[in-house]
Amino acid sequence: MSKNSVVDQARGRAASVVDLAQRLVRVPSRGGLDPYGPVLEVLEEWLSGHGLPHRRLMSPTGDLVGLVVEIAGPAPGAWWALDACVDTAPFGDESAWTFPPTSGDVKDGWLQGRGAADSKLAAAMFCHIAADIHAQASDLAGGLAVLLDVDEHTGGFGGALSYLADPDIPVPAGVMIGYPGIDEIVVGGRGLWRARASVSGWSGHSGARRPTTGAISRAARLIQALDNIVLPPRAPDDPFPLSPKVSVTACHSGEGFSVVPDLCVLNIDVRLTPAFGADDARKLVHDMITALDRDMPGPRPTSVEVVAEWPPFQLQPGQEPAAALFRAAKEAGLNPRAKTAGPSNIGNLLASHGNIPATAGFGVPYEGLHGLDERAHLAELPQVYTVYHQTVLDLLRPA
Repeated sequence: MSKNSVVDQARGRAASVVDLAQRLVRVPSRGGLDPYGPVLEVLEEWLSGHGLPHRRLMSPTGDLVGLVVEIAGPAPGAWWALDACVDTAPFGDESAWTFPPTSGDVKDGWLQGRGAADSKLAAAMFCHIAADIHAQASDLAGGLAVLLDVDEHTGGFGGALSYLADPDIPVPAGVMIGYPGIDEIVVGGRGLWRARASVSGWSGHSGARRPTTGAISRAARLIQALDNIVLPPRAPDDPFPLSPKVSVTACHSGEGFSVVPDLCVLNIDVRLTPAFGADDARKLVHDMITALDRDMPGPRPTSVEVVAEWPPFQLQPGQEPAAALFRAAKEAGLNPRAKTAGPSNIGNLLASHGNIPATAGFGVPYEGLHGLDERAHLAELPQVYTVYHQTVLDLLRPA
């Protein structure tokens, strides 16, 4: 297919992409809050209506966590994947929105509603690209998988994990994740080490004469120590552009007013770099806890439960699939820059499963992602569609 044909096809597909995206936005699918079946049923109906081979992905507990479309070419070659989640962040304070979070309307060239940017428009676009690729599969080598997953915004990544664990799905040579943003192609991200620290204290009545050192007081000392920690600075010649970071992101303890609680549980989030990895994070938290238990003893030692551990990742210049995406963007008249992101993403998960290379963001301009009045700008949709379509064709071209 010529590049002019790809551009013409993208323009012709835009209205249909927006229509499917509107239908998806109008189905609430907040991670951990709404059932995922209804939004996935919208996609199943569309895929079936367009004759695309697809199947459901189930979690180990039997829950529906995504759909995968698989299109194989007749010639041997690598498999590549497009990925977009269709669960979303929570709505937050709905009264502060200027339109309903499940609006799905288009106003002044913007698709409105939660998930418009992250990532239901991308899911709709990838479905249409799958249809285009399916129509010309006889000319291709290898194959294309389109992953439409849920359980992403909970941090559980159930859809992606089921995709990676399925022995019948070819391991992809690379993945392109449809997060939005027209000016950047995300080629890396900080990793993470997450743990829960259970801090003990002495319980008692808040009105008792004898002073009581409760769990909250001890936890506050640990929080202060973690907030004040000085991490190693990034070396000037380090190719990874970000520094590590430590945050306490949750604190659970007590109820009411009259009882001093004997347990406080903290969520500790450490963002990793190649120079400051999981072992460094583990040692840092261990040292802080050891100092707490020594200097402000409690009835029991503070315990730590590691919840998640993902490595940082960063693609090298010229590495696929990023290189093909940059080439296609340039041919489409765009000039995105490479970015290593501070937040972690599915690219980190892929890096922990056989070091699968991934791009984690290139799409239309957006506003309000995870915040109020989320919306996605549609004028650039044909260009973004063209870039992804051409990238897939280039990657699947027979040698």
